[in-house]
Amino acid sequence: MTGWSLVALISAVCAGALAGPTSSARRLARLEQDPAALGGHARDEGVLRRGRPVLALLAGAAGVTLVHGVVGLALAVIAPVVVWVVCTRAEPPGVRREREAVRRGLPHVTRLLAVVLAGGQSVPTALGVVADALPGPASAPLARARSSLAVGVPTEAVWADLAATPGLEPLGRALQRASESGARVAEVVARLATRLSDEERAAVEDRARTVGIRAAVPLGLCLLPAFLLLGIVPVVAGALDALQW
Repeated sequence: MTGWSLVALISAVCAGALAGPTSSARRLARLEQDPAALGGHARDEGVLRRGRPVLALLAGAAGVTLVHGVVGLALAVIAPVVVWVVCTRAEPPGVRREREAVRRGLPHVTRLLAVVLAGGQSVPTALGVVADALPGPASAPLARARSSLAVGVPTEAVWADLAATPGLEPLGRALQRASESGARVAEVVARLATRLSDEERAAVEDRARTVGIRAAVPLGLCLLPAFLLLGIVPVVAGALDALQW
């Protein structure tokens, strides 16, 4: 191993050591808030986050190996840090899948919540009914909101937490506006349910229209050789034969 490679390796290890405690502290804070996250944490972090130390080492070694001199030394120090930060900020696949599941379930949850509120139930009771009737990623935050309201957490804080939940932002913001303006929650949620239903219907129609377009492209590619052989080639062959005479 050359001196520059040794410097790159040491720099990369130092970068990983500097970034590691912060990540561990954040992980410990998350586990203190949600102990159930211990089992699925490593699985949901994603390949980039789990491979941060290795990628940082490779970035430092590659920087000093491919680029010599002072520039290579600078890359050996900077590249591991950049790789670590980028990998840390990358969204894990599990988080992305959960957000999409919440987004898909939000219209159904909102419609049922509007119906229950229109029936005269209180907001905490309605949240519990929806969480029990439609179990899943979209209703789990509603169950937590009901529990928070039951133990006396201020309504504003509960709705702010709901609005910060990925995928449930529209519902959380609607409940925040109703709480701040004094409007009837049932009416606000009903309007939101109507809007979400319209958006969902429009999205389904758009996807249905794109299916025909996407299907036409491979179909055209399949028919193109037959068209050339049966339609174009005989015409060109006949024209060439006529020119020879």
